[in-house]
This record gives sequence, C-alpha cells and structure tokens, in this order.
Amino acid sequence: MEKILTQAEWIDRARAVLPAGGFGNFDAGIIIREGKGSRVWDEDGKEYIDYLIGSGPMMLGHGHPEVMEAVLEQLPKGMTFFASNARGIELAEEICRAVPCGEQLRYVSTGGEADMYAIRLARAFTGRTKIVKFEGGYHGMSAEAQMSLAPAKRVNFPQAVPDSAGIPPSVAAEVLVAPFNDFEYIKQLMAEHGHEIAAIIAEPLQRIVPPLPGFLELLREQTQKHGSLLIFDEVVTGFRFSYGGAQELYGVTPDLATLGKVIGGGFPLAAIAGRADVMRHFDKAQVGAEGWLMQLGTLSGNPVAAVAGLKTMEVLRREGAYDQLNSTGKRLMQATSAALEEAGVPFQIVGEPALFEVVFTGAKVRDYRDTQAGDAERTRRYNAALREEGIFKSPGKTYPSLALTEEDLQQTEAAIRKAAMALD
Repeated sequence: MEKILTQAEWIDRARAVLPAGGFGNFDAGIIIREGKGSRVWDEDGKEYIDYLIGSGPMMLGHGHPEVMEAVLEQLPKGMTFFASNARGIELAEEICRAVPCGEQLRYVSTGGEADMYAIRLARAFTGRTKIVKFEGGYHGMSAEAQMSLAPAKRVNFPQAVPDSAGIPPSVAAEVLVAPFNDFEYIKQLMAEHGHEIAAIIAEPLQRIVPPLPGFLELLREQTQKHGSLLIFDEVVTGFRFSYGGAQELYGVTPDLATLGKVIGGGFPLAAIAGRADVMRHFDKAQVGAEGWLMQLGTLSGNPVAAVAGLKTMEVLRREGAYDQLNSTGKRLMQATSAALEEAGVPFQIVGEPALFEVVFTGAKVRDYRDTQAGDAERTRRYNAALREEGIFKSPGKTYPSLALTEEDLQQTEAAIRKAAMALD
C-alpha cells in the first residue's frame, strides 16, 4: 500500500528539486491535492473555499461537469497535433465574435507569450521600437514586461527599472514607464516621444486599480493621434468582466488584445486578437520576409484546451451568468467594507466586482504607488487570518467564481468578520 505523505513531507521533497521549493507562482507552503466546484483541499486534507481559482481561469469552478464531458470526449480523439484542428478554429471564431477588437487571432499557450508577441507585432507593424507601459502593470515575463512591474526603488518617470536579473540594459532604453491614471503625464510623454512609440500596453484594470473615467479613452486618442497601437492586456479581464471583456465593459476598443485564462477553461491556452491589417504580419505571404513575424508553439491551439474553452464560453453566454458573478462580487465587497468599518481599520476596496482587493490605506488608490502605500503588515495578517478560516486566495486579488454557493458566501462572510477583528 502506497504511503500517504503529509503536506510537510511534500514540501521537503519540493525543496530538494524546485528552486525556492515551489513552481514560482504561489505560496510554496501549501500543496493543493484536489479541487471540486468552489473548493480545494491541501495534502493534509484541509478544505478551503477557493478565491484564487488558478489565478483566474476557473470561473466555473473546478471540474465543471459540462467542461469535463467535453474534455473526456476529445481525449480519445487526440491530445495535440501541432496542426490546425476544427475545435481550435471554432474557438477562434467565437472569440472574434465576442471581443470588439478581434478581427483575427493567433494562438499561444500562455498570457506572457501573448503579451510578448503583441509587443513584437506592434513593432513590426509600426516600424518603431519603443513601448510605453505603466508602473506596476503585469504583462508576463518577457524582458520588456519585467520593466517596472514591482520596482524596489522609485525613479523619475519614464525611466524603466528592471525587476529581474539577466535583462540587458539596452532593453530599458526601449521601454518608457508612466504612472497609471495620470492624464497629463501621458499627454506630455506622447507629445515628446509619440513618433518613436510602437505601442502603449495597458491592463484596462491594472492589477486591481480601475481606470479613472476618460483615461482609457485618452490612451485611445493619443495612440491614434501619434500613429501608435493600443494594446489591452486582457489575459485577466477577458471574458471575466463581461463576455466581450474589459474593452466591452469600459467601451474602449484597442488595436490588439491579449487573452488567456478563461479561454482555455483551465488548460494552457492564450491568444493575441486584433485588427486584420496588424495581424497580417503573422502571414509571410501577405507581408513578405521583411515584415513577417515568426511565431509558433508546440501546444498552440491545443484541441483539449479548445474544447474546454468552447464549453466554458458557452456556459458564460447563458442568461444571468455575469449578473450572478457581479452580484457575488458586490456582496463580498460589501461584507469586507462592513467588517473593516466595524473594526475601525482604514481601508479601500479597489477593483470591480469580478476582481477586487482590499488595500489598507485611508487614501484613494489611483496607481501602483498608491497600492504600495498600503499597510503591508496589516495585509499579511488579514490574509493569514482568512487562510486560517478556510479561505484560499492570493495576497493581492480576490477572484469570485460562478461555483460559489450560499453556504460558501456565508462561511466567507464569517471569515471576513473574524479576520477584520484580528486586526485590532
């Protein structure tokens, strides 16, 4: 009989073979054994209500029966081909129908890849090299994306600060960094450098910080004025904020959007979607060798991921799905506000109902530096108390899902009240 290992034993084994003892994604001190619906269990059998949900993709919860059925039907037909397949074509058609900017689409396997190729595509289309990103904006792990994601030191804008070892200094010269939600700064930056800028890349909701009214419209106006492209990183917000993503919710259409998480239904799948005249640079026959952007990937358009994504999106199209998700998010935001107000703790609830977080500060949160001004120790204690009460979440985000039940929500509300009281 195989010995059942404790979580501590698994952690010891991980430390021997994995740098920092984990996969680099999340707290290496917890090993998840399984997930079902709205819940996960660790290797010691402790049960949690899951607000991490795989960092966003499991909007329907773990093991949704219709998604499982679709996957199990596909598996005997083939797991990957490195060739086009009908399910991947169907999924591309549905994404392009749903996403306002999506005239054509190219698959990759991860959101980080999608962002990297979107940046390269903008350079190929415009013939320019500089990219504008916002301080604190997350766009994957490419060299450009690792500029001023979480800078340890503050410098004057638009100087870029590398967040990782191994990035050549020359990369910083091609990335201009701006503060999110700063209207005047973007105008000034584009007035000075617009002729050099291939694209502005932005999360429409930057991590948890919503755009101020008119800010995304300003980005659209400025990129059009200066002949640059506007890229929305919708890896997180795509199909979460609405069926057409944040660009539909906020009413601003970019030139390109990167998508991931939800479109794969829990399997590795991502995409770049955008204007056909920009996307044609993936087609050597249209643009020639000089304009061609080479892109390929072993698992791009994987049929198992495609059927999982198709079924997930079918469920999301059903009447009331987004009303339910937003209603759940609003309830959790209100419960958090009530508990923290009662505890007398300064805080801001930041984000949208489908994705939000509490920042322990009395000041308004408009950008990355405002989030960093929050009380980090209080945040740590609050999240630790929630974990103790059976709430599994990221330290910086809360992802509601459609799998949450009334019982889950009542248990969560009780946990929030206990965690708030622990902050005295």
